[in-house]
Amino acid sequence: MIVTLVVIVLLVALLFYGVMIYNNLVNLKHAISQAWANIDVLLKQRHDELPKLVEVCRQSMHFEQETLERVVRARSQVQQAREAGDVRGLGRAEGALRSGLGALFAVAEAYPDLKTNETFQHLQARISGLEESIADRREFYNAAVNANNVRIEQFPDVIVARLLAFGPAELFKVASAERADVDLKGLFAAS
Repeated sequence: MIVTLVVIVLLVALLFYGVMIYNNLVNLKHAISQAWANIDVLLKQRHDELPKLVEVCRQSMHFEQETLERVVRARSQVQQAREAGDVRGLGRAEGALRSGLGALFAVAEAYPDLKTNETFQHLQARISGLEESIADRREFYNAAVNANNVRIEQFPDVIVARLLAFGPAELFKVASAERADVDLKGLFAAS
């Protein structure tokens, strides 16, 4: 009788512990989704601001068409990756877009009318602010992914994770071009 009672208590404790592990894994999964949604909101806001910036630059006479096209192409790639939920593709597209924006802002320095244009200044500040916010949200996303990925590999969580198909998530990595040193001489030579 006592042995049966001890076995029942141990099974209930084990079941309770398994439920706690499951709930923690679900919490981590949803933290990743929430972090991704926060990035998505900022990407959408930036996506909406970029055409306005490009149009202001186009109105400036003889503005570098190639630079504008590069930004528009990169914007499209970001949108496609964002809609597909492709974290790796989004990282590459984000790198291309940031590079294009850097070139756009550097080239804009050669156009005094554009530099003093109030709309351009507002859009430049707005997009720069969104870039900073996106970088912050990427950190939150990667922290949530890391917490999930570590947890599903730790014992005893790994048992529950494998039984219930909790898998690893992919970190939001920057493109290798973004990690390279910026060619300031080349940017100023282009303007």
